[in-house]
Amino acid sequence: MGPVDEALEVIRRGTEEILLEDGLRAKLARGRPLRVKAGFDPTAPDLHLGHTVLINKLRQFQDLGHEILFLIGDFTGMIGDPTGKSATRKPLTREAVLENARTYEQQIFHILDPEKTLVVFNSSWMGEMKAAEMIQLAAKHTVARMLERDDFSKRYRAGQPIAIHEFLYPLVQGYDSVALRADVELGGTDQKFNLLVGRQLQEASGQEPQVVITLPILEGTDGVQKMSKSLGNYIGIAEPPDEIFGKLMSISDELMWRYLELLSLRPTSEIDGWRDEAAAGLNPMEIKFRLAGELVARFHSASDAQSARERFVGRFRRGDLPEDMPELSLAAPDGLQIASLLKAAGLVGSTSEALRLIAQGGVRIDGERVDDKSLLVVAGEAHVFQVGKRRFARVTLAQK
Repeated sequence: MGPVDEALEVIRRGTEEILLEDGLRAKLARGRPLRVKAGFDPTAPDLHLGHTVLINKLRQFQDLGHEILFLIGDFTGMIGDPTGKSATRKPLTREAVLENARTYEQQIFHILDPEKTLVVFNSSWMGEMKAAEMIQLAAKHTVARMLERDDFSKRYRAGQPIAIHEFLYPLVQGYDSVALRADVELGGTDQKFNLLVGRQLQEASGQEPQVVITLPILEGTDGVQKMSKSLGNYIGIAEPPDEIFGKLMSISDELMWRYLELLSLRPTSEIDGWRDEAAAGLNPMEIKFRLAGELVARFHSASDAQSARERFVGRFRRGDLPEDMPELSLAAPDGLQIASLLKAAGLVGSTSEALRLIAQGGVRIDGERVDDKSLLVVAGEAHVFQVGKRRFARVTLAQK
């Protein structure tokens, strides 16, 4: 396998789409560092793990020897990205945007090499653009093309207003690629339209069009909806070590593999080996320990990761739990379905309530979230059952 093929194998990992891969191969074959761009609007003060899917891919390009352009959209942030929105977003003030941007600059270097990263702000060129130049830019795109966007199309058909400044957002994001002469631009799958506008504007400006790489949108800790601070299903990279560690330990076994694919920097071959271990009977909790340890070490330190693990184990394995927690022994030689056990232990009022709470991610055994509504708890060793944040019981199912 040649160096271009080896680079492509690294780049493909975790990506959704490469447009166009032949174009990327040709750019890589030239043997010069590529200018790889990704833009982030500082609409909230902190980055979460969902943002790091893109930043991890930037780091992989960086490790391959390419130039990283981390674009902070302080100008576009004041417009408000309309992507996926059913109504016009409220623009942020410049003061709020700049305050958020400062935290982004601090946090990205937990992943990126500061010596090899160029941080740029799109106000540097957009703030200097004259009204006549903005009109010339707008002339390079049509309303019909804008309405091809799914979110704009839905709003138009529903008779919901679309403000003119929202049409400017994809144009400004696309022009960023012209200003930076980007060879490659990364974005989430929801950004595909905006990224392709960049290709179009580069061609209209006489530049070679950038390659567009889209990456999956990371699910939050609930495993269903997009990770979002507003939904409360996020893990912030600036959170304390114990918070990051505990939240990662609470995700489902299925989501664990998704997070490993998109968030871990470990080789694919190593993670494949973990899959084999799990298939051979290794408790998924052990693999979550590895994932949580890697991420806490990345955003804090290796010693913080080790301490967070010890405190987690201490809480759920050595009984560091509420002093008034009841201890019960239930006669169930053949085991009990989880919903029936929770009811028998007095942790829920009915099995239907138990099933609802399991679906909502509100039930844990020894600190591990329960996702299987039909889980059979076997007789033998005592376990700590938790419902919500405050209901605990240590339960042993007696074999006789």
